[in-house]
Amino acid sequence: MARILLAEDEAVLRMLVCDTLEDEGHEVDVARDGEEAIEKIRGNRYDLVILDNMMPRLSGLDVIAQARQWPGGGDLRILMLSAKDPHTDPETIAAAGADDFMSKPFSPLALARKVGDMLNG
Repeated sequence: MARILLAEDEAVLRMLVCDTLEDEGHEVDVARDGEEAIEKIRGNRYDLVILDNMMPRLSGLDVIAQARQWPGGGDLRILMLSAKDPHTDPETIAAAGADDFMSKPFSPLALARKVGDMLNG
């Protein structure tokens, strides 16, 4: 079982991801925007952070930039979720410091596999 932070502003997608990960036995904490994600990362230890890129107040890329500057922030495993957007291609996301990337839409099974790979690899 892993402790995962999901930062996603869309309620339906947030529920789908939480249900998928909880069915896999993980504990999931939720942030509804980038600033809430930063607060939770600062105050907790997570095995994995899953970030939507397009969120209110701070984008996923902004969250990564801030988190990577903190002591221990370089060790944080981050999976970025993003809809197709020319400004957030996988190369840009990797250069920003995400460990992996999934484009939306995605299947719950593919997400569960990706999370398992990131936690075990």
